[in-house]
Amino acid sequence: MEINFTDSDIKFRDEVKAFLKDEYPSHVKHKQDNGIELTKQDMIDFHKSVSVKGWMGYNWPVEYGGTGWTTTQIYIFQTECGLAGCPPLLAFGVSMVGPVIYTFGNEEQKSKYLPDILNFDTWWCQGYSEPGSGSDLASLKTKAIRDGDEYVINGSKTWTTLAQNADWIFCLVRTETTAIKQEGISFILIDMDNPGIEVKPIITIDGEHEVNSVFFTDVRVPAANLIGEEGKGWTYAKFLLAHERFGIAAVGGSKRSLARLKDIVSELDNPILSRKVTQLEINLSSLEITELRLLSALENGAHPGAESSILKIRGTEIQQELTELYVEAAGEYALIYPGPHGHGDNAMPAGPEHAPHSVSKYLNMRKTSIYGGSNEIQKNIISKHVLGV
Repeated sequence: MEINFTDSDIKFRDEVKAFLKDEYPSHVKHKQDNGIELTKQDMIDFHKSVSVKGWMGYNWPVEYGGTGWTTTQIYIFQTECGLAGCPPLLAFGVSMVGPVIYTFGNEEQKSKYLPDILNFDTWWCQGYSEPGSGSDLASLKTKAIRDGDEYVINGSKTWTTLAQNADWIFCLVRTETTAIKQEGISFILIDMDNPGIEVKPIITIDGEHEVNSVFFTDVRVPAANLIGEEGKGWTYAKFLLAHERFGIAAVGGSKRSLARLKDIVSELDNPILSRKVTQLEINLSSLEITELRLLSALENGAHPGAESSILKIRGTEIQQELTELYVEAAGEYALIYPGPHGHGDNAMPAGPEHAPHSVSKYLNMRKTSIYGGSNEIQKNIISKHVLGV
């Protein structure tokens, strides 16, 4: 679709494109373009390139070291990064804990943590979900008991993305047992090097180590690491989740993936698959229009609320549908998973270039309808706050 931006927005878009052309690390781009898994150092290199440009705080106000960009500029930046095939900026620092710290933290905490996030000197992870309390986050049981100037923490977190790489974790912990489960929860920052922390990998269905279980046994954390008031963590968590869900639609990345899929399908004699791709393209255009409508509302002073759940649901469904169609386009070669076997004359054919990665991507993307609040939870939010049911 054609979008009418202002002259200054177009100039900004050109600046973003120039950055991605000239300063996007070539080794990271090569791996992204060819479906090669990124290493921890690759991710650091990409984030450092954004940081050096001064754009790490793309969604932060200027007074805390951010860019102060308008909502439209943020949209342009995210879309162009998606179209260029960049890995998404890790949300845990810049989009999650960072805004919580500069909104609810004290001056000492802001001075200590915010510069490291902007420089990507600290890799953060999120300690929310627990065994038995995933979408029902308020039922969490990890306890933090005050002992002088410290909290002693015991419990566990699960599905902790990239905890094996993280320097710090921000956690919701129970500092008080109350009749109302949303009360008595606090938001605390924990150094992953603290004694008593154990990270165990969870190998996902695609065979990758992306998520983890994190165990806390008598972990002592300075009370100074508590953000805001004790017992107010649920308020801060809701604030964080509202920001996490906006932008989760990832329209730019889906448009790039769709363009490649269209090229693949154009070479196949499969009218049924072609119709599916056309329908997906229509759905993606509709999602983009919906995102632009919310963008317009935000530019006029609104705040991301329940409407962002609509983007989360359709955005993640489209991401999953894309991977399903890639598998369908790979045909029988999708059965050769996790890849060709054998050597020489006995080697199994690899098939089309996209085939080896199609199943792995399909399996990995099953997660998108769960993270950021499951799509079932999002539908409840829409029902209650948008439809008034």
